[in-house]
Amino acid sequence: MEKRIVTFRNVSFRYRESLPWVLNNVSFSINADEWVAIIGHNGSGKSTIAKLMNGLLTPQEGEILVNGTPVTPETIWEIRKNIGMVFQNPDNQFVGTTVQDDVAFGLENRGFPRKEMVKRIKQTLLQVGMEAYTLHEPHRLSGGQKQRVAIAGVLAIAPQVIILDEATAMLDPRGRLEIMETMHHVKEQHNVSFIMITHDLKEVVRADRVIVMSEGKVVEIAPPRDIFAKKEKLQQSGLDIPFVAKLVDELTKLGTKLSKEPLNHDELLEELWTLYLKR
Repeated sequence: MEKRIVTFRNVSFRYRESLPWVLNNVSFSINADEWVAIIGHNGSGKSTIAKLMNGLLTPQEGEILVNGTPVTPETIWEIRKNIGMVFQNPDNQFVGTTVQDDVAFGLENRGFPRKEMVKRIKQTLLQVGMEAYTLHEPHRLSGGQKQRVAIAGVLAIAPQVIILDEATAMLDPRGRLEIMETMHHVKEQHNVSFIMITHDLKEVVRADRVIVMSEGKVVEIAPPRDIFAKKEKLQQSGLDIPFVAKLVDELTKLGTKLSKEPLNHDELLEELWTLYLKR
């Protein structure tokens, strides 16, 4: 049986009593070492989920558990040792004058010995491909490089869960690809759960499961392939359908039957090539 690392039980939240619910009776669980993408249109409640997990907000109803421990004012500091967050704008997270100083910040706050700090800084910068920028000033880096440093800073404290809250939203296509490759590389080397908050369906391909949010409610939980197959439901949730999914839809209307829902261009080409060889 898989270990549940994060659990939401009938969670509801609103910022003020006079305002509508941002989250309305939300329930789901995330397993250890799992990559989960939480997607939805702007205002669907996905970023609020991230803040509730980390104790930045407190729900009015329901319960949130991390490693089986309820998130409360009494437990929050211990829980935050196991959850790291990477935000949309990395400049808001930088506190050090150099890359290595910034990665060291979280370690210093937790009282790590200097020898261990030096080791972790070197290891994590290597893992995110930023080892050559140790003495660079963070504000002089590109957007993708800044986010990789932010990931290194979180990774250094060895959390069980890393939340990326719209971490690629301010990046160009190359920067987004850099971050996705970095996440994939880190996931291969560490026992860590990734929770990726996004509204870009192209970024959920590598996730194990996808949670679709709409109007503060969970409307679907499934693997990416199953999510992409439900195009009408995605559109009803205010999400843009990826180009590959749109192309598959048009091919289906023309009578082309594929054996599975392709997640990307490579899978689509493979499916079409297989059909061609069968003729």
